[in-house]
Amino acid sequence: MRVVKEATHGARAAAPIDPGRHPVPPDHRLGANADIGRMLGTLLANLEGMVYRYVRDGDDWVLEFASDGCLSLLGIPPTELLLAPRTSFEAYIHPDDRAAVESSMLRAIRNRHRFDIEYRVIHAGGGLRWVWERGAVVFDDDGRPAALEGMVEDISARKAQEQALQEAERRYKSLFDNAIEGIFRTTPDGRYLDANPALARIYGFDTPEELIATLKDIGNQLYVEPGRREEFMRIIAARGEITGFESRVYRKNGDVIWISENARAVFDAEGRVSHYEGTVEDVTERRRYQERIEQQANYDTLTGLANRSLLHDRLKQAILTAATYGTRLAVAFIDLDNFKVINDSLGHHVGDELLRTMAERFRRVVREHDTVARLGGDEFVLLINGHASADSVGMLLENVLGEISRPWRSEHGELQVTSSIGVALYPNDGDDAETLLKNADSAMYRAKERGRNNYRFFTSDLNDKMKERLAIENGLRRALERNQLELLYQPRVDLATGKVIGCEALLRWLPVDGQPVDPARFIAVAEETGLIVPIGEWVLKTACAQNALWQKMGLKPFCVSVNVSSRQFRQDDFVDSIAAVLDETGLDPACLEIELTESMVMHDAEKMIQMLHAIKRLGVGIAVDDFGTGYSSLSYLKRFPVDRLKVDRSFVQDLATDPDDATIVSTIIALGHNLGLKVVAEGVETDAQVEFLRRNGCDELQGYYFGKPMPASRFLSSLAWIRPQGAR
Repeated sequence: MRVVKEATHGARAAAPIDPGRHPVPPDHRLGANADIGRMLGTLLANLEGMVYRYVRDGDDWVLEFASDGCLSLLGIPPTELLLAPRTSFEAYIHPDDRAAVESSMLRAIRNRHRFDIEYRVIHAGGGLRWVWERGAVVFDDDGRPAALEGMVEDISARKAQEQALQEAERRYKSLFDNAIEGIFRTTPDGRYLDANPALARIYGFDTPEELIATLKDIGNQLYVEPGRREEFMRIIAARGEITGFESRVYRKNGDVIWISENARAVFDAEGRVSHYEGTVEDVTERRRYQERIEQQANYDTLTGLANRSLLHDRLKQAILTAATYGTRLAVAFIDLDNFKVINDSLGHHVGDELLRTMAERFRRVVREHDTVARLGGDEFVLLINGHASADSVGMLLENVLGEISRPWRSEHGELQVTSSIGVALYPNDGDDAETLLKNADSAMYRAKERGRNNYRFFTSDLNDKMKERLAIENGLRRALERNQLELLYQPRVDLATGKVIGCEALLRWLPVDGQPVDPARFIAVAEETGLIVPIGEWVLKTACAQNALWQKMGLKPFCVSVNVSSRQFRQDDFVDSIAAVLDETGLDPACLEIELTESMVMHDAEKMIQMLHAIKRLGVGIAVDDFGTGYSSLSYLKRFPVDRLKVDRSFVQDLATDPDDATIVSTIIALGHNLGLKVVAEGVETDAQVEFLRRNGCDELQGYYFGKPMPASRFLSSLAWIRPQGAR
């Protein structure tokens, strides 16, 4: 590399002029030379770089001429290099570049062509400069190199820009190649111009090149939904860009995935779209997760039907549509008859299969634009849109009743299930979702009261019953805190001796107005609302505390029986709560008996066996109440740690006159004795009943014959019962 600066000005800087080739009048020659010298001096001074000339001096090259640009280029005046050997200038060339510069000069001399090279020089003030040298070799008449003439320009700024651009390109390429998201450029006619490895992976191709070569028609080859590519371009045309554009696309192997695209349009000089560029993200897992969340949020997991939340949304929308277009709407509330008996006696898995079967039957009988929902348990709702009249709804419900009642085959044989349906119509029976559902529910209860396996429309008188039930629920919620609940105690008598050996604690509710509420009414509401759990805890604690008090007063220890609801029994801490009450009241566990209904103990029998044994380990007695009304499995019953069977009053009532009831009661007594259990007959009221039970070996009796349920304050004073005839 050579950088040269002019050492002298004027004539020395100008090339010699041949008068023969350039004739100049004698009187103008000196003036013309002076003008040319000044012109050349001005040009050289204004050049961004330096002009030089080396001449051959034996085996060496000597700098003959260098322009003023040498000072800015190398930081030294040209006089320091003028007439110096070429090696002096080479000392300013970066050591790593000297060989390349020398090689370039030698090639130019050898091949008789111009030279052109970029390299670095060391500035006298410190630091490096990039320069661009270009020039030519001058040969003498004998064809030998006589001079080197050229120009050296400082290109440090351009080099810095190029390096910055290269670094930016390197970084971009690294980002492009290593990005997790797919990156693309596509033409408006649906071809790929560029694709990164991530995009190839997303679409199932081995390389971007394979993707570009394969996908020649994005609209038809990539997107699952026809017209999706056109929608993509339409949105960009309207907004200039697109974000979060989610679509289903095909992978190379035919699988379908979800993608999300962000893109923008790039325009040419004429303002036309030249291409689209953007990114692609595989959102298949997110979409699947969202679908699972939406499924769980809006659909019943067992049957796949709409759940309560989705039903409310659709019902509100249906009401809005009906109000807008003046159409009618029906809400049918469906409850399967005796489902609890099947579920408890045959097991949850049978009950679940029955619910799934019913869900399919509902789907088949309604129209596509109607909604079938499951609220929970065996409760379903049909949302019937745009019906013409109540008669048309009735015809549909007749089909529903028929479809439900078709025989259903399970592992236990063929079963037949019926249903009770209540219907509320919009706008006659309510103009909002809550009212329509509430009124349909009330009508369903009327259908059950009318014999089941039928449907009933909501009527105004049902409103009063509904209000009454709501009043019971609201009053019951405050009954505990207002001390409105009371326990009555009914004696249980040993038939052989006539002695009182225990009593049953029975719950009563006396509201503020002084009118007692029928236990059958308020206990059912307590069960439905879950209030039975805190009420049941109060009953257990009160009965145990009362029995402990009687014993402190000198009464001979005997057992108090407490009825337990299914909701209480399924509480995880139920056994612990019994132990805590016994500890708190100081009652001997042998003086407490827990009464469970037959259907309760048959529900989830294996789990019940474990819980019953845990109760027995406390020392507490266990009785099965209402025996004979359920569907007991003897294989389970013999494994239950039960102490007593209580024959339901419905069999005892007519046993003296009804041979069937007499047979049932005698069979239950024999069964209980064969299992080593005591048998208690409930609802005993007459001498004839007492006599029959004695002949058949019944152990204990309970009923009005010995005393009605009474407050604790009267219980002690009424212990002098008249013994039944024949008692010892």
